Amino acid sequence: MKIHAQALLFDNDGTLVSSLASVHRCWTRWAGEYGITAEEFASVELHGRPAVEIAADLLPAHVVPEAVARIERLEVEDVPNDGVHLLPGTRDFLDSLPADRWAVVTSATRRLAEARLAAVGILPKMLVAADDITRGKPDPEPYLLAARALGVDPARCVVLEDAPAGLTAGRAAGMTTVALATTHQAHELDADLVVEDLSALSALVTDGGVEISVRR
Repeated sequence: MKIHAQALLFDNDGTLVSSLASVHRCWTRWAGEYGITAEEFASVELHGRPAVEIAADLLPAHVVPEAVARIERLEVEDVPNDGVHLLPGTRDFLDSLPADRWAVVTSATRRLAEARLAAVGILPKMLVAADDITRGKPDPEPYLLAARALGVDPARCVVLEDAPAGLTAGRAAGMTTVALATTHQAHELDADLVVEDLSALSALVTDGGVEISVRR
């Protein structure tokens, strides 16, 4: 299978990097600090959503700003503690792309996203973070904003995601979706193409854009 695109839009956590251990450590501590029970915490979808939306599901509105600042601080401080590492295939795949043909679109805050990306040596030319949007994934706003910033028709963009919320956002934006089974099982992911991780893909840059192929 080959997919043609003019721009590639990558989620970060679970797509380019793994931060699962850090997320578990920090959010577990955060929940304890705010008196959130294990049952309450388990009832909320964490992955692929902005922290402000998660906090709003669990806490009174007047506590949310302070709670969001607290989880951001915990996660940023945890980055040096083996808080992030590259997922298979990330380096080679990104190195094969021109800097103006791809962007990172993350539900993390800019401060946290930049800390995690810097820790593994990824410096995207374009980054859309939670600070830049009013509605997070699964709303299409983050991906539409990235397409507009790159000057590319959304229909010519490919979204690469590991989370159902992000894949829903990509589809709602009218983009082709590629799911990576790094966080969820393949059968849980609804996308135009599902692969194990970025090591399963290759990219060929042409005059017309980028051609993505599944490695044999």
